[in-house]
Amino acid sequence: MQGQPVFIMQQGTTQEQGKTAQSNNIAAAKAVAQAVRTTLGPMGMDKMLVDESGDVIITNDGATILEEIDISHPTAKMIIQIAKTQEQECYDGTTSAVIVAGEVLKKCEALIDQNIHPTTICRGLRKGLVYLIKKLEDYEIHDIDLDKIAKTALTGKSADSFKDVIADICVGAVMNTENLEDIRITKALGGSAADSEIIVVFIIDKERSHPAMPTSLRKPLVALIDSTLGVKQTEIDANIQITDPTQIEAFLAKEEAELQAMAESFHKNKANVVLCQREIDDLVKYHFAKLGILALEKVTKTDMEAVAMASGATIINNVKDLTGTALGSFDHTEQISLGDLPILKLTGGKNEATTVLLRGPTTHFVEEIERAFDDAAGVVSVAQRDSVILAGGGSTYAGLSGSLANHASQEAGRQGMAMVALADALESIPRTLAENAGLDPVDEMMALHKAHSDGKKYHGINIEVGGAIDMRSLGVFEPKRVVEQALKSAVETAIMVLRIDDIISSKQKNQG
Repeated sequence: MQGQPVFIMQQGTTQEQGKTAQSNNIAAAKAVAQAVRTTLGPMGMDKMLVDESGDVIITNDGATILEEIDISHPTAKMIIQIAKTQEQECYDGTTSAVIVAGEVLKKCEALIDQNIHPTTICRGLRKGLVYLIKKLEDYEIHDIDLDKIAKTALTGKSADSFKDVIADICVGAVMNTENLEDIRITKALGGSAADSEIIVVFIIDKERSHPAMPTSLRKPLVALIDSTLGVKQTEIDANIQITDPTQIEAFLAKEEAELQAMAESFHKNKANVVLCQREIDDLVKYHFAKLGILALEKVTKTDMEAVAMASGATIINNVKDLTGTALGSFDHTEQISLGDLPILKLTGGKNEATTVLLRGPTTHFVEEIERAFDDAAGVVSVAQRDSVILAGGGSTYAGLSGSLANHASQEAGRQGMAMVALADALESIPRTLAENAGLDPVDEMMALHKAHSDGKKYHGINIEVGGAIDMRSLGVFEPKRVVEQALKSAVETAIMVLRIDDIISSKQKNQG
């Protein structure tokens, strides 16, 4: 039996160990970081993403890019998880977090090549992270201007040219609502982003289901139903045998009478606006129109729930459950059109609804405006809740990098080398900002180092003319939570990747 190989894994399984595994993982992480690197900052470039069906997304939002691209490498998926976490926690800073993670792993790869054990590197990175989180307190700013924070988040997006208008809308929407989920966004083609507005009106992008229905109603009472308004379909197949032609007429007359009674039941309960989550039979629509009832069909569940909250109505499943107490109320309802988009406006409900109407010339433009608005509104909300911000433009990363490098010189042994690697990695943010602005990164980093060595801790990259400038004078700010979460996510993910020394891949199943 001696010399016989022992197979403990299924034939076809591949295995990578040691430095080979670590090198491949780090290469995957660097590739993901490189994919979004050029999108960072006010001068960042856009990516065009085309899916299998040919649909196109044009964006420079890091979270959107990483969510849409099809990645199979498991380590790359771990890096993408950073962007998802950053988006959920802070709404912004996804690209920065991914770039830092990729740069940390790149610097640590050089340490591994020097035969420094990954466990030692991980200990140094953890020590460095603890120091950075504590050091962030030195860069805190408590004089908060929400408008400037919104404009910073919008800079470099498609909404950049209209950031004054969109920033005002972001701040107004956040101040009018307790939860971001309560802000409703409606997109309409036509006009420009400057025509966007915030209105305290509930909007449904649907058209009345019959042209003879009224277009405007005063003091409407709203009924919400989530079942089909029509003849009930049986769950089993059934055949009806008719021996007399008059039976056909009687059958149809009975069916019509039931549908008419269904429509009249809403009128008897004084409901003059009906929102149905499913379909409405044509005959019911006809009787609704005769009774002066405005009805919409195939209303989304989200809209139904929002109208219920705004009007005080109860969503019912059966017309028999319809009573006056189940109805909601508004002061006014009106059917209008914005370009080709039909809209039902519901004004003056029991609970005010904040709706943001975003305009633009093309679908791709409006969708990118929506992504920019989501990020900006989220950042404004975070800053409002946390009441602490930092200067932007790479100033905080540059300051933390210098501080950590000085602190690492006091750390004896190889862990200090890992801390220096982390410090160097932080410089990737201001360096990338300079590169994307078409500036010489070496010259800009030298100017930035000099400014920070002179105690100018709020100085960042001046992307317009080069050199270092106080970001406070430019109104460039970001919530502290954005940077703090980016550091935590980047370092912890880098540690997780470095600790992997064996990759076992099962044989792929035959896809036929």
